[in-house]
Amino acid sequence: MTQVLVGESEGIESALRRFKRQVSRAGILADVKCRRHFETPQEKRKRKASAARRKRRYR
Repeated sequence: MTQVLVGESEGIESALRRFKRQVSRAGILADVKCRRHFETPQEKRKRKASAARRKRRYR
C-alpha cells in the first residue's frame, strides 16, 4: 500500500509528485495493466514481440 504523508508547509503538487513516484517504483500501474482483461492490439503486438525476443535470446 502506497501512502504519502503531507507536511504542514508542503504543497499538494509536491505531495502528488511524491505519490506518483512511489506508485511507479512499486510497479502498481504495471501490475494493473497486466491484470486488465482487455488488451489493445498495440499492447498485444508489444507483448508478443518482447516474448519472441526473450525466446530467441535463450535458444
